[in-house]
Order: sequence, then structure tokens, then C-alpha cells
Amino acid sequence: MPKIILPFVALLAAVVAAMLLDRPAPRADVVVAQGSDCFTLDPQRMSYMQDLRMARSLYEGLVRMDGQTAEILPAAAESWTSSEDGRTWTFQIRPDARWSNGDPVTADDFVYAWRRAIMPDTAADYSGFFNGIQGVPEFFTWRSKATGDYASGEVHSPEAAEALLEETNQRFEETVGLKALDERTLEVTLSEPIPYFLDLCAFAVLSPVHPATVEQYVRLNPRTGMLEQEHGWTKAGAHVGNGPYQLKRWRYKRDLRLERNPEYWNPTMAAADTIEVRCIQDPNTTVLAFQAGTVDWVTDLMAEYRADMSNQMKAYQDKHSDSLKTMLSQGLELDEALSDLPEPEDGERRDVHVVPAFGTFYFSLNCRDQLVGGRDNPLKDPRVRRALARSIDKQKIVDLVLRTGEAVAETLVPPNSIPGYVSPAGLGFDPERAKAELAEAGWLDRDGDSILEDPDGTPFPTIDFLYSTGEPRYRDMGLAMRDMWSRHLGLETALRGKDTKAYKEDLKGGDFMVARGGWFGDYGDPTTFLDLSLSTDGNNDRGYSSEAFDAMLAEAARERDPERRMAQLSEAERFLLEEAMPILPIYHYATTYMYEPARLRGITRHPRLEQNLWALQPISDR
Repeated sequence: MPKIILPFVALLAAVVAAMLLDRPAPRADVVVAQGSDCFTLDPQRMSYMQDLRMARSLYEGLVRMDGQTAEILPAAAESWTSSEDGRTWTFQIRPDARWSNGDPVTADDFVYAWRRAIMPDTAADYSGFFNGIQGVPEFFTWRSKATGDYASGEVHSPEAAEALLEETNQRFEETVGLKALDERTLEVTLSEPIPYFLDLCAFAVLSPVHPATVEQYVRLNPRTGMLEQEHGWTKAGAHVGNGPYQLKRWRYKRDLRLERNPEYWNPTMAAADTIEVRCIQDPNTTVLAFQAGTVDWVTDLMAEYRADMSNQMKAYQDKHSDSLKTMLSQGLELDEALSDLPEPEDGERRDVHVVPAFGTFYFSLNCRDQLVGGRDNPLKDPRVRRALARSIDKQKIVDLVLRTGEAVAETLVPPNSIPGYVSPAGLGFDPERAKAELAEAGWLDRDGDSILEDPDGTPFPTIDFLYSTGEPRYRDMGLAMRDMWSRHLGLETALRGKDTKAYKEDLKGGDFMVARGGWFGDYGDPTTFLDLSLSTDGNNDRGYSSEAFDAMLAEAARERDPERRMAQLSEAERFLLEEAMPILPIYHYATTYMYEPARLRGITRHPRLEQNLWALQPISDR
């Protein structure tokens, strides 16, 4: 063959190969649509919900959470024990746990993965989850200083960087309470008992990774002394996981395909042989794809008309409420009962599901003595904060502004989301009591001009209401609250919308009186919400500081009896939201899903929303 033709032959072969690789695969058993693609498949670097959901199919931690009940169940560890003082945990890795390449899963794999997350080199968002392990905060601080000193020093060489890494590994082994006692035994020693430690172990960031695979993409930078990690090992063809599925294809911002992992120890875990996750950024296109039958589950319905769709779903359920009650009383799950009902008629639907989430939307009330600029802050008085809270009709906000089925929130911790935890009542809507609270704080109409003044004659300042402009509902809620404060308390409010970056800067700087906020729980314990109001917490944007509240949480942390501890935390939340009121809860978050119960099962409605792709079960052939 002439040499001049060879390049064209090679190019043709490359084009043909690319076409074959890009050839559409057969429709997966289950097709999922989400608005954003996964940012990473490296579990130690994850923080976004879609990434964490994917991790639970590609990896398996020591334990897992039952999506329907939030119960902690064995996973890669077949059993575990805890010392009497609750500080030392010993896990037995199951002998049949395997990586997708056939290698055994070992205790060392967990040590390797957790060390990656702990090392400041990795810059893991959830590195703080490991701080309860003995020696971790001190090790993190030492490593950060050691690499900083190395980088600013005069000697930089591969040998010097390697010596620092060896010293780091030695220090980790000697000081951090994380040991592989043998191939199948992992020992974790905590600084203090953590009642929800197993819940943390179920979090995807604590999943193991395959060391030999990851190490192919790690290099030691001789200039900084730090480990630098590439992400090639997370791509299809290179990825090795220990979960019920393995990665077969990932076309960024297009689709990701999973197939059953033949090496997984429990072959019955995965309900479907294949799953495809499609990235569809336009909400309207997502709805059209679902209606065309090319998508089975929309993970977050964001179309502007979703409130109308939710109302059509409600009309269908209301129409068949008696039948639903009967079937549910007979032990059927809601999706089973819905699928047994007649097909929806015009103006009805049964494929839109508003599901409570493990999170709460609230407004932060500035508790500092002074506002930015030196003005006196009337909200420093808890009576004023309680007055603002009591004068808000949250049900009207949920019904008229949101219109998507969220539940009114009187508490931070979503009710019934944590076993054994009893939520306090909260303040509720009481305009008359709100007026009285404001008067008790000294704010009165002293001369009949409808202007509230303090005893010195200073008028109540216009409430500075800060919100971010990304969601129209934030402004709409602000307008509703402005009207309620004006009607019930005679207070004026000025709404101030800023882009997300500027809003966060003002929030962190305390430049507001009332500011929108919200929080999703990271683990199944009330402290994931209550810690927000600790005087030392980095997310305490309100400047709230209470020795009494800090002491309540400290006392609960020392309590070994689970029931007494939960009661103490409940009292702490009651104090926070019925007396102190630094945070004004409005509603508990809800996620709107789109799926047809007669075609797909396995989606949980538990508030933790631990949705597992391996639980998705197609019901009928298409």
C-alpha cells in the first residue's frame, strides 16, 4: 500500500471506531433524567446530590441506609462491634466482597480511601466528617503546615517531597485512630463517642476506592510537596468499583450507563440489569421526554408549570381518596395503590409526586447588637424576633406563593425524619401575641401616628430584607412577608435582591436584618440542624450566641442514654425556636418527582430521600 494512503486509512479507521463507540446502545431497563450531570465519580470529592446518588450504585461503604426506613444495614462490612465507652468500632469486611475487577475488598482499601478524604491535599468538601476520629484534626493541621513550610522553603526536589510524604504516612499511622488490623478487620477509634457514627459510615464520601487503580493517576508535586490527583480512573473502561453496578459509559453532559456488576457479592440487590442516566438541562424538554416514554424517572421536576401538574395529581388522589385509604389500610404502599387505580382522566394525572425532603427553608434573623454601619439592631431582642415569627402566616405562603405541596415548618428538624426524635411545637401564627411581644420589647405607637418607637423615641427601622435573585419565589415570599409585617405589626420592610455571590457576601458579613436561608441535613441526627446555631459554627450567619444553647448541645453530646439524649436535643430545639428564635422556619423542602407508579417502583418517600438507583425496578415491558 502506498505510504501516502496510510494516513487516510488510519483516519478512516479512527472515524469508524468513533462511530461504533458512539452508536446508541439498546434502551436501558430504567432511564433516569436529571438536570445536571455528575461533577465527579470520585467518592471522596463528592458533595452534590446527583454524585452521591451515583456513588451508592458504583461503590459500597461499610454500611448502608435502608431507603424506606433509614435503618442502618450491613454492606461491605457483614458485622461490627462497639466498645463499652462507644469510642472504638471494629468492622468485619465480608469475605465475598469484591471489586468489579475481581480483587477482594479489604480493610486497607477503607484506610486508603478515608486517608484520601482526610488529607488536605485532596481538598474534600466533607473532610470534616472524619474529625471525630482520634487524631484527625491534629493530623490535618500538621499536614497543612508541613506542606506550607515545604512550599515556602528553599529545597524542592522529588527526594525531599518523597521524604515528606513518608513522614506524613508514618505520622498518620501513629496518630490517627484508623487501623487495618488484618485483611478483613477495620478498627476506628473516636475521640469521643458519636451516637450517629454508623449513619456517617453510610455516607457515600466514606466509600472505599480501589488503591491500585487510583494510584495510577496520582503524582507527587516536588514543588509543593503535595499529592496531585487526576481523574482518569473515574472514566468508563478504567473505573473499578465495589457496588452493585459498574460504569459502562459516561459521555459528559449527555448520558451515563450502568450495568449490573457480576462481581458484586449480592446478585439480587440490583433490580434492573441496566440503568441510563441522561443529563437534560431544559426542564420543559425533560417533561416532553418523559411524556414520550423515553424517560422513566425525572429526579427533580423544575418546569415552571409544575404547580399546575401537582394540582392535577392532587385532583386524581382526591377523586380516589376512599379507595386509596382502603388499600393503604390493607398494607399496600402508596405507589402500589396508585397503580391499581383507574387511568387518569382529563385534568388529572398520577405521575407527579411531591415528596418531603430532609431539609428546611428558613429566614435568618440578625441577632447582633448592631447592624452594619453602627446602627442599633432591634432584632437583638428575642421578643422582637418572636414577634416577627408569630406574625407570619406560613400556610398562606405555602398555598399561594409556592403552590407545590411543601409542608409548613415550625421546626428546623423535619418531623418524623429521625427515629426516636420528638419535635417541639414551635410558635405558630398568632398576630395578637406578636403585637404584645413587640410592645413588651418597648416598641409602641406613642403619639398615635402609627409609627412604633422605643422609649427614647427612636422609630423602628425599616426591615432590611435580603434575598438572592436566582429564584422568583424568594422575592414573592418577601413581598408576602412584607405585607404581613405591615398589616399585623405596622412595620415597614425594604426588599433587597442580589445575585448569589453578592448575597452570600452580605450574609456572611452580617449586612442584613432578615435574609433567606435553608439547610439540608447531612446525617440522621438532630445536630445536623441544631449545630447551625452554635456560637462557634461556621454556618451561624445570624451572629447568634447563647451560652445556654451551647451548654444544652454539650450536655447532649455527653449523654450516653439514647432516649435521654434525644429528649435533651428536643428541648434544645424548643428553646431555640420558641424562646430565642434566631432562625424563622417557613417550610420543609419537598422534591417533585415525575414517574408512573404502574411502570416504575423503588423510589422512596422517606424524608431522608436516600434514593438508590439499584432499587429502581421496571414493572412492565415497553
